[in-house]
Amino acid sequence: MRSFRSALAVGVLGLLPAVSIAQDAFLPWIVHAGAHEVSPQSNTGRLAGMRSSTSSDSRPTISLEYRFTPAWSVELLAALPFRHDVRLDGSKAVSVKQLPPVAGVNYRFMPDRVVSPFVGVGVNRTHFFSAHGENALEGARVDVGDTWGIAWHAGIDVALSERLVFTVDARRLDIDAKVKVDGTRVGTAHVDPWVYGFSFGYRF
Repeated sequence: MRSFRSALAVGVLGLLPAVSIAQDAFLPWIVHAGAHEVSPQSNTGRLAGMRSSTSSDSRPTISLEYRFTPAWSVELLAALPFRHDVRLDGSKAVSVKQLPPVAGVNYRFMPDRVVSPFVGVGVNRTHFFSAHGENALEGARVDVGDTWGIAWHAGIDVALSERLVFTVDARRLDIDAKVKVDGTRVGTAHVDPWVYGFSFGYRF
């Protein structure tokens, strides 16, 4: 949502004065807690011959990261379930929840600096559940298949102290889910969302 991204930008600008804080020790573990928005691409393909679109949603997130060198780390991201509405030719037709845990590897370009950009790549496993039809599909049995895909990652860390870090990041997930209605496949939803967010991390 535009308001979510605007608030995120304001938060980053407010933290920029903290760049004078130095990091004096290497602490390999980081626990991050924050919030992210899953924003599917505007056109998610055709289902039952109709153009489909999927709504965005924001939820609290948490991740655990281990830096096996100052620059390289592995990370596991989890979240509360996201809820999306699927529209067919503009009319709401399906409501579904999903969990998109991501495991990946990150590389920090300036790990010894207070402000450090990073990039990463990983694997996304998306589990869809509690799907049900609405309006024209009211009472129909809707199944959205689970998916595996690549997850691209980039962001910026801002050290607030030796142990505290503020992170803004974005992920691009590959999510192509097969959709069935009453047991008949009606197409594939090419969700492929951007995931924007922020978190506060604690190093130990």
